[in-house]
Order: sequence, then structure tokens, then C-alpha cells
Amino acid sequence: MFTEVARSKLKSVSTATLTTLLFKRGLNKQFIQDVRPLAPLKESMVGEAFTLRYIPAREDLNLLSAFKDPAHPQRLAIETCPTGHVMVIDSRKDARAASAGAILITRLMMRGVAGIVTDGGFRDSVEIAGLDIPAFHHRPSAPTNLTLHQAIDINVPIGCGDAPVFPGDILVGDSDGVVVLPKEIAEELAHEAFDMTIFEDFVIERVREGRSIRGLYPLTDPSAEIDFKEWRARVNR
Repeated sequence: MFTEVARSKLKSVSTATLTTLLFKRGLNKQFIQDVRPLAPLKESMVGEAFTLRYIPAREDLNLLSAFKDPAHPQRLAIETCPTGHVMVIDSRKDARAASAGAILITRLMMRGVAGIVTDGGFRDSVEIAGLDIPAFHHRPSAPTNLTLHQAIDINVPIGCGDAPVFPGDILVGDSDGVVVLPKEIAEELAHEAFDMTIFEDFVIERVREGRSIRGLYPLTDPSAEIDFKEWRARVNR
């Protein structure tokens, strides 16, 4: 179970810290490649994955009239992505056509969705950057998704930027990008990353004071370990 305490902790840790902890567990492909936020984030994006899969478009099926169908998978995904979740779109790393635009992403924002990620591109990128919802993509792209992408599946396992994403996995995004935490270990990762962040803050403070990283990072010097415990008690962390 992924708790609200864990969700809150993940908002204060970096994807860099999380990828290190995943590496310790033998997981090396959880960072979504070549995506970046459209605008600086106020805090880290955190939410359960709700997925949408695109396949290459077939021209006789992907006409503009397709959007008139309220059950069109892209439109249906926008209207059913749960509050607090992150929509993740498998665009096959193809940004030649947009995965979505400002109208759809505004709808997600108004529905309380926590963010949106694609390994393709968004159109209306300036407008999306001004919205109060985290959005990550590879690059801007003006053509409608219908030209290259056919929405085919909702909330199934996908690949996004070479990372496996299963429905319910926890997505964390910051200025470096987006990492996928397997839902089975997301809770323990949140608590471990929170503690690791406290230690890293201590290390940065000592390094800025002129201290060597030897014995400090990693923590192998017993005196540095004592210093850290005393520092943590003093700053109440």
C-alpha cells in the first residue's frame, strides 16, 4: 500500500537519490530517457501511473472524425485518469506528432491529475508551461497526434522512454526528469530516500565548510558518523 506519508516524503527527494536506491536493488532502467519538464516545478511530481499506449497510426482509421467518438481511447483516458495519478503516454519516443495539447492537459489539471509524461512531444507548449500541472516531454511538436499516433490501450503496461511502466507504479518527476518506482517497493523507497536526503544535506553542509569527502561520502569514518548523529539531533531531522 502506498501511503500519504510516503507520497509527502517523495515530494521532497530527488530523482537522483531515488535512482541510486533503485541501482542498489539491481534496477537500472527505471529512469525515463530524454524527457524534461516544460516549466520549473514548485515541488516534485508524485503520483500513481495511469497509462495510455499509442501505436503507429493507420491513415484510414485515424481521421479527424475519430475524435467525435466519446469512447476514443485518448479522450477516454483524459476523462478517466484518477485524481492524484500521473498520466503516462507511450509515444514510442516519436515526437514528430504531438501526444496531446493544452486543451486536454488543462482538462487533466482541472480534474486534479498530478501530472503528465510522454516520451514524445506536446503541442501548445507555451500554454502548457503556464498551467498548474507538471508536464514532461521530449520536445514541442505541432502536428496532431492523429498524423502518427493511434491511441489503442488504456492502463496497460507500457514502455516510456525505455522505462517499463506498470499501472499503479509511482512516478516521481523533478528538474532532472522522471523515475518510475515499482509499486511493490515504492513505500520503502520513499522512507529510505527521505533519510538519505537528510544525510546528503548534512554532507553538503560539511563540504561547504571545507571538509573532504573522504570518510564522509560514503560514510566510513566513525567520527563523521558521530558528527552526523549529533547534527541530526541538533537540527531535529
